[in-house]
Amino acid sequence: MNTQTILQQFEQEVERYIQALEPYSIEQLTLQPDPQQWSLGQMYNHLIQSAQRMHLANIDTCIKRQQAGEAITETMYKTHAGEHIIAMGSFPPIRVQVPASPMYTPTQPHTKAELLEGLEQVRLRMRAIEPLLATTDSQYTVAHPRFGQLNATEWFAIIEMHYRHHWLQKDRLDQFLGMTV
Repeated sequence: MNTQTILQQFEQEVERYIQALEPYSIEQLTLQPDPQQWSLGQMYNHLIQSAQRMHLANIDTCIKRQQAGEAITETMYKTHAGEHIIAMGSFPPIRVQVPASPMYTPTQPHTKAELLEGLEQVRLRMRAIEPLLATTDSQYTVAHPRFGQLNATEWFAIIEMHYRHHWLQKDRLDQFLGMTV
């Protein structure tokens, strides 16, 4: 995996999300199709928060474990789904629904500026972490709940794939909102 290419693709996705945010009011961004489905603003927060709290945090864990000289003890591997998405370079175009929970359901945004700032923070963090990946041993991994053991570069790639995958959800939400963005 070429991390510079992944970063470039991620930057393009972030720019698309930033531009796509422009026509929405905060009322539109917080409107949910029904109580069990996220609003567009929650989807944006999901992208930001999952990158910050899970994906980038797990990259940090891989790097820190290597820097600490930790012994590699994992005996688990990638799942079939994990092998597939890494080989394909994308998530399958299917809808994934997780039951609502305080731990997983993203918060509603208060302002558009909050979402723009979050996207920018993720972009800056991706830029900062990309050069470190070249010297990170791929044997240091952290388990993903569905994909199994992923190394730092794979976690990095997952972020771009995740952002690209959520365009399907954005399209559904645009239809709900009657937007032709």
